[in-house]
Amino acid sequence: MKVLLADDEVTITVTLADALGDAGHEVFVATDTDSALRLLDEAAPEAVLTDIRMPGAGGMAVLARSIELDPKRPVIIMTGFASLEQAQEAVDLGASLFVQKPFRNEALVSMVETCGRLRDLERENERLRKQLEGGDGFDGVVGTSSAMRAVFERVRTVAPTEATVLIEGESGTGKERIARAVHEQSARAEGPFVALSCAALPESLLEAELFGHEQGAFTDARKGRKGRFEMAEGGTFFLDDIDDMPLGVQVKLLRVLQERVIERVGGGESIEIDIRVLAATKAPLRGLVRDGRFREDLYYRIQVVPIELPPLRERDGDVPPLFAHLLERHGGGRSYQVSSATMRALERYPWPGNVRELENAVQRAVALAGDRQDLVLEDLLPQDPRWRDAVEVVDEVRPLKEVVREAERRHLERVIESTGGHRSQAAALLGISRKVLWEKLKDHGLGKE
Repeated sequence: MKVLLADDEVTITVTLADALGDAGHEVFVATDTDSALRLLDEAAPEAVLTDIRMPGAGGMAVLARSIELDPKRPVIIMTGFASLEQAQEAVDLGASLFVQKPFRNEALVSMVETCGRLRDLERENERLRKQLEGGDGFDGVVGTSSAMRAVFERVRTVAPTEATVLIEGESGTGKERIARAVHEQSARAEGPFVALSCAALPESLLEAELFGHEQGAFTDARKGRKGRFEMAEGGTFFLDDIDDMPLGVQVKLLRVLQERVIERVGGGESIEIDIRVLAATKAPLRGLVRDGRFREDLYYRIQVVPIELPPLRERDGDVPPLFAHLLERHGGGRSYQVSSATMRALERYPWPGNVRELENAVQRAVALAGDRQDLVLEDLLPQDPRWRDAVEVVDEVRPLKEVVREAERRHLERVIESTGGHRSQAAALLGISRKVLWEKLKDHGLGKE
């Protein structure tokens, strides 16, 4: 990190500059206000250490200029003549820390590095915020991994065309959201987006739902009805779970793709349609073709442009931003948090249900949190010991504060359960007052008085 050190005391500029340099930082030294102001412009430091009193206008002028150039840049004020008024003025102006001389160089180096880490976190939060607003992905589709960036690039490339797209991916990977992104990035965005899952209906009803039907075409068909293809006129039709489409319907779909013409069930009139077709499959269609369960000619008509969605377990680094996005969606405006150990466990868990399972986990944890603001691993992951064993490895080295808090919560739960909820008995067993017990239960969200 680039650090500006402004002080007119030689012993400080030499020794502190050496300590910062030994810690891997690039140090720019100024011994008066004018040179410090010049270095702020020329060197663009990432952190500033400045004395209050030095030749020229002094450290408050350096602080003011630093804030003017970059309000988020950390500035540490040093002085041998500290006063509460000076400290308050510096903090009000935007100083990060106020340090009185004499000090240990190691302490200043540690402060600089802490400020640097905080600034990195702010930058990361800003990046994630922009991403959640659609900076890298699309509405409802979040990801920073190389695998998802490739998906986003493919979507942006193919969306403006009229090409048929086949979206491939495991259940829960977000295939319909990607289909909607293709539609919304296309020239048909103002038209309808109509979706239908082939797995949701038996063959007879699926055909009528797709193509519509005429009056009297079958029992209870008291009047004619448009099908999904017609409803999508001028827009996009998304056919989900095409791997579950019966062979009889596949033949008729082939004609739609070739000629953009349909016939309603029970009718003989050909109806021209202007639609773009997107499809999705959870199973490799090539294997279904080999097994005789999917027509080869339809396969080649559908797979004009393939988009393969990776499972969540292969999206390195995507769990934290996805978790934040889903928490914002389902948190009801409340501020929730998870420990670093819990987040590491979430990243280690394989998520066989993919993003859909992660979304369900967030909803479950929020529902079970009650008055608590911290979401715990017990509520986020399934109670399957196989997964417990898989994720507990990451918790071997954890901050002591987290370990103590979780142990306290579990112990409180056991004592309250053993006393049948009797607070006075529980407090006596724990060796604390009833008031302290009430405060701890409230802090852990373990019940109300």
